[in-house]
Amino acid sequence: MSEWILLLVALAIILLGATVFTNGLEWFGKKMRLSDGAVGSIFAAVGTALPETLVPIIAILFGSKTSGHQIGVGAIIGAPFMLGTLAMFISGIAVMVNRRKRDDYPVMRVDTQVMRRDMAYFLMLYSLAIGATFVGSHPVIKVFIALVLILLYGNYVLQTLRAKNNHEVEESDLDPCYFAPRSHDPSLAIIGCQVIGSLLLIVWGSYIFVDKVQILSLRMGVSPFILAMIIAPIATELPEKFNSVIWIGKGKDTLAIGNITGAMVFQGSVITAIGILMTEWRLDTAALITVALTFASVGLAYCQIRLRRHLTPGTLLAGGSFYFVFMVLILLGII
Repeated sequence: MSEWILLLVALAIILLGATVFTNGLEWFGKKMRLSDGAVGSIFAAVGTALPETLVPIIAILFGSKTSGHQIGVGAIIGAPFMLGTLAMFISGIAVMVNRRKRDDYPVMRVDTQVMRRDMAYFLMLYSLAIGATFVGSHPVIKVFIALVLILLYGNYVLQTLRAKNNHEVEESDLDPCYFAPRSHDPSLAIIGCQVIGSLLLIVWGSYIFVDKVQILSLRMGVSPFILAMIIAPIATELPEKFNSVIWIGKGKDTLAIGNITGAMVFQGSVITAIGILMTEWRLDTAALITVALTFASVGLAYCQIRLRRHLTPGTLLAGGSFYFVFMVLILLGII
């Protein structure tokens, strides 16, 4: 019982750190007078994806060679899956709940250029990352693929920052800066201290989390990969994605969905590059099934935006069915 309590404490520490970190990055974006597309797809997205970056790194570096790598890969694969299915499902529900406030319902108020770019990048980069598992034990090829993923993510960031979107993020879109709650214009020094302090908090929580998952997976007889893939993304990513629910309630759909799709691009490139470089990156059947469900859910939304030039909540709700299939497969022991 004490291990479960410590696991929950670790998750609480990670979540607290992620919340403070994201708030700091969002205020940095506001300070730099960036657009809501840039803040949603880059700063908020990277901030909420940070725990999913540090958990696998801590697992791989400090966990045992077998279970540590399984936890790391589980966290890496589980994050985009959760975002592409469950987070989209919750966003679709939020749009439906707020439909009386929307004269244009069911069409969502998203910048389709931003969404199309995010999803296209994710599908391309994630395909490349998954392809690395089939190159065998060729370290040179794997290193090359990892470097390409990081460079392409850099190109994505540049395109997002240069995009012609003049709608700057407003203070009403953000919570007060946690390190200066009464200030409407906190200094960069305060924002920097907030970001660094929260980063240390996430590292500490991740270290405890990895240790407890290793212990509990042995006691329960459950694969560390499956346990990490379910617990880590839901506990560290999903609560932060409720920012999207708040933004949808305010009609800020580009911020809301960009927060999800931008995190997916980051996870499908930078985080997978870390997995490719630091592990053998041999994905088993369970991982590949999860990847296929992710592609199906995101591909459905991408096709609607590309073909119909809009996004509707019904397409996002379909993500829930893919997550349901995943849980059924686990219960049946297929994965």
